[in-house]
Amino acid sequence: SIVHHMDSVIDMLICSSVVSSLSFLGVIAVDRYITIFYALRYHSIMTLQRAVVTMASVWLASTVSSTVLITYFRSNTILLCLISFFLFMLVLMLVLYIHMFALARHHLHSISSHQKPPAAHRGGSLKGAVTLTILLGVFFICWGPFFFHLILIVTCPTNPFCTCFFSYFNLFLILIICNSMIDP
Repeated sequence: SIVHHMDSVIDMLICSSVVSSLSFLGVIAVDRYITIFYALRYHSIMTLQRAVVTMASVWLASTVSSTVLITYFRSNTILLCLISFFLFMLVLMLVLYIHMFALARHHLHSISSHQKPPAAHRGGSLKGAVTLTILLGVFFICWGPFFFHLILIVTCPTNPFCTCFFSYFNLFLILIICNSMIDP
């Protein structure tokens, strides 16, 4: 009984860490977006109080949601909610980072067109595209296998291919942790 309870607590902590990490990646994308598109008003928009409230809200929501996820982990509805959350964060980051890249590219083009003679802006644009590709690629490579694992749990829990894939669960958790170390 005590071991089962401790296992549930550890699972809840891991799940909370995963959900909060994913949430903070989305919060960082929103913060970068505000920094670029509202640069002059950034400090009035993102005050210390708002930053603290945001961090506390992410941790509180992560703790509550992970408790629900661990309590009802056998429910496909819960797994679909977690998968939907991952897809939402992926789309949010894609949209925000692509919009930021487009603005940076537009500014670079605008600046180079006013110079005499006009400077080529292809190198800076290519560098931004490479950075964006690395940022989103690292995110998808590190987080994708874990959420593919969850999709397989929902869609084919008894298929031999799926069962074989399930044995790599700890590797998928390590990849998620590695995302924080290698995210540019």
